[in-house]
Amino acid sequence: AYIRKHPLDIPPPSEKDWLKNDEEDFFLQDPDRKRDALSQPFRMVNKLVMMVFENAMEIIEKREMLREAQKLKVQPTKFFPTAEFQVTGRANCLTVSGKYIFVGLSVGLAAFKVSDCKEVCAWDAVKMEICAIHASDMGYECHILLAVDEMGLVWLFFFHKESFLLIQILNETEDISKRNTSVEVVLSPAGDYAGVLLQGNAKAWLEIYRLPKDSWLKEMAKNTGAAEACREKRSSWTSTDIFLLQESPVPANKADTKLSLPVLLLQVKPPKPITGSCFQSPLDALKKVDDGSMLGLGYNHLIKDSQWEQQEAIFRSTYREYLEAEGERESKEEIPRHATFHFLLPSPILQVGPEMKVQPDVPAGISVHWDGSHNLCLYLLNRPLKEKVDSDPKPDVVWPCAAPIACSAVSSCSRYLALACEDATITIWDKHLGYPLAVTAILEERLIRSIHFL
Repeated sequence: AYIRKHPLDIPPPSEKDWLKNDEEDFFLQDPDRKRDALSQPFRMVNKLVMMVFENAMEIIEKREMLREAQKLKVQPTKFFPTAEFQVTGRANCLTVSGKYIFVGLSVGLAAFKVSDCKEVCAWDAVKMEICAIHASDMGYECHILLAVDEMGLVWLFFFHKESFLLIQILNETEDISKRNTSVEVVLSPAGDYAGVLLQGNAKAWLEIYRLPKDSWLKEMAKNTGAAEACREKRSSWTSTDIFLLQESPVPANKADTKLSLPVLLLQVKPPKPITGSCFQSPLDALKKVDDGSMLGLGYNHLIKDSQWEQQEAIFRSTYREYLEAEGERESKEEIPRHATFHFLLPSPILQVGPEMKVQPDVPAGISVHWDGSHNLCLYLLNRPLKEKVDSDPKPDVVWPCAAPIACSAVSSCSRYLALACEDATITIWDKHLGYPLAVTAILEERLIRSIHFL
């Protein structure tokens, strides 16, 4: 008898019995259609097509789910234009003041009514292209406009009774080679002051103008009365008077109305780089200091050039490895060519003399900070007029910051001032109390380019 020495095991399958990947579902196939199976390479093509189809269905299902989820959200209201108005040329900019819309065109200026969007007046005497426009409502159907053309010239207009009147080109020069271009224009909310940032060949400065609004209103009322009297006089003329007027070389209509010119109040230049002291003793430096009640710009110091050079050498030798890793580049100190400025309403930090009258809704000063500067400089506007404007006035108040100021903003009530520095720190100041309300630091290394109050 044969006795099995080992237990009964299932023998391992051979290679010919292995299942193929494309024949896993062979038992589900109809035995009669076994010969109808696709051969290579058609089976591969069929498999790829099915894969593409399945992926497409998955994408479609995901999009349908997102579309259904979007329908459940609150949809914003869509607003469509209620009216449109046609302009001559190309519209580059626009602003709204009172019941008028002022549009800067490629051929001049145009004014439209807000109510019906109909053109009421156009100015194209020079055929200039307006690139920026600012307007302020003075009341009595009068508006002040500041327009900047493609050449950087600043045009000051007075809009009265649906007509434009050119007052002055603020930065016009006879010599074209010495022409200065406007970089930024700011008009105070009530139209009492105008600020123009100008750039020349290798310098920049800020000019502040006082606009004589009261004089303009009186002059326009006087000219309007004279025009009405002339109109009544013309209606009483006889045919002989009309014939003599036609023969006369003097025109019947009066020349264009001329208004008082704006007054240049301040001319602020960027701060000069701080250099070594030239004083021989501390007493000489103290003579240059005022009463010591405020901080200055740091020019009256006793640090010599040799001391700064020695400190710079020590710093470079100590942190040589870090400077080389950062790929330090030698940078020369350049005079900044751009400034940010705001008109400020009266507040306790702007100390005005008792001889000056202060109105609560009229700006009493301006805040200026230049690119790369740590100091916020405040200048008073209520100052007596001089025959010759000081080309480099000292700031009345200086607020130093720990880092260069990148941008700033003033609230609509002019009480709060926001300063954003290059170290990503934002400080909110209360100008009435004179201390910061909040300080926020952004952890990420970000550069703040603009800041606004909502």
